Amino acid sequence: MARNKTYTEIVAGLDIGSSAVRVVIGQLTVSKEGDNGLQIVGAVEVPSEGIQKGQITSIEDTVSAVSSALEQAEKIVGVPIEHVWVGVSGNQIITQESKGVIAVSRTDGEIAEEDIERAVDAAKAISTPLNYEILHVLPRGFSVDGQTGIKDPVGMTGVRLEVDTKIIHSVTSHIKNLSKVVYRAGVDIDDFVYLILAAGEVVTSNRQKELGCVVVNIGGPTTSIVVYEDGDVLHSAVIPIGSAHITNDLALGLKTSIDVAERVKVEYGECVSKGISKKETIELKDLGSDTSEIVTKYYIAQIIEARVGEILEKVDEELASIERSSMLPAGVIFIGAGGKLNGMIDIAKQELSLPAQLGYPLGVDSISDKINDIAFGPAIGLVKWGSVMTGGGRRKTSFNVTRKATEKMKGILKNLIP
Repeated sequence: MARNKTYTEIVAGLDIGSSAVRVVIGQLTVSKEGDNGLQIVGAVEVPSEGIQKGQITSIEDTVSAVSSALEQAEKIVGVPIEHVWVGVSGNQIITQESKGVIAVSRTDGEIAEEDIERAVDAAKAISTPLNYEILHVLPRGFSVDGQTGIKDPVGMTGVRLEVDTKIIHSVTSHIKNLSKVVYRAGVDIDDFVYLILAAGEVVTSNRQKELGCVVVNIGGPTTSIVVYEDGDVLHSAVIPIGSAHITNDLALGLKTSIDVAERVKVEYGECVSKGISKKETIELKDLGSDTSEIVTKYYIAQIIEARVGEILEKVDEELASIERSSMLPAGVIFIGAGGKLNGMIDIAKQELSLPAQLGYPLGVDSISDKINDIAFGPAIGLVKWGSVMTGGGRRKTSFNVTRKATEKMKGILKNLIP
């Protein structure tokens, strides 16, 4: 294998979540034919600290958790991690539609890459919401001299080029806080990436995106979705309910601690109560409770089923808002720790009236079994995203803008770090 492949640059993805900090390390490979490949060589998960409901509440605690994850990752791969692709998620994400219009520059009217970039830049010339900054500009379709529905206009002839885009914004203060955390942990930032967007790129095939599908990331405090159709991003949203709400419901329903409720969810959680015997019981003291209490698995499943049903109902409302409820042939793809609950696929088929599956990374090799853990899907997506950017190929679906805030922050923090 060593004679057939040459190993090149290391790519790292950092997912700073409310329940866990995950670091995934990938290695770019180049074959003799010049084809780029990606192999996951390490994946680490540590409990997060200093983050609540997707917001950083303590810089020091978050730095400690991120530093711990990076140190463990460095021990696994045996090389220092110097820069990372950082995921951004949570309620602070908003989207906006915009159109860019330009005149084709060449005298013969042939459209070049530079024209596309100018059109996208023109789409960015909008009034950004107060205290927000642009993360991504996603071209959804082009038109040349009034001819619409064009995916790639390069090489076509025309006078007027238009592009319809979806612009994704994040709260500036959140980006600055993430910047402080990462730089104080001793690594540089390649870029910030909308987490569900990166995850969607690695768990969906081109055919699924053409037919139409929705990727659902059930995180701790929130659930993020991205809808694809005709190969492009059609819609994206953040729902303020996640797997942490399931844990809270269990803690209240079982009158036990959050830690015990989490163990109950992970070890005995079922999304569908139908078919579960009402006689099957578990002893909470065996799961860390201070007092002895016996509860039925059926009651546990009822609690989980109610909350998961609510999450899926909200997902369906988002699909209905774009007239795609029960109308995505490639179905729903689940990622994130919350998607691992037993019965998630069955209840999703029932609630959403769509095909459903768990989202495993496509086109990625790995020496780590973590690649089969859908909780690592978003972090693996960051590595895949970074490998595409690093590999020199221009990503058709995304134009990353300059990181004004982070570059300024980087210069300041470099002087402060001993």
